[in-house]
Amino acid sequence: MPTLHQLFKKPRLRRIKKNQRPGLQKCPQRKGTCLRAYTQTPRKPNSAMRKVARVMLTNWIRVTAFIPGIGHNVQKHTTVLVRGGRTKDLPGLKYKVVRGKYDVLGVVDRVTSRSKYGIKKPQMAIA
Repeated sequence: MPTLHQLFKKPRLRRIKKNQRPGLQKCPQRKGTCLRAYTQTPRKPNSAMRKVARVMLTNWIRVTAFIPGIGHNVQKHTTVLVRGGRTKDLPGLKYKVVRGKYDVLGVVDRVTSRSKYGIKKPQMAIA
């Protein structure tokens, strides 16, 4: 435990919190243009072809974003909305594409967790 004299000479330093999503620049989401859509394989215990996109954001920062859900229409020059959120089994992926916004369509025939995949609630048919 330091003495008061030691604390006067050299006060305690506050821990500087590192920004987990530097590409967003403290914004909740950012608009961007897709430069390339491709697949990537996950880390060791998992095996799949994860769909990812290289995106140029409006602040001229290029990030790699994960495209969630089954099937997508993302291709070169597609306008996308990018949010934070890492994909655990893909190294270096700290962003996700928001489905159902701008040019990206929502997941077709989605029933559960629809808000995460850009699908409106189906209206009941009046008979």
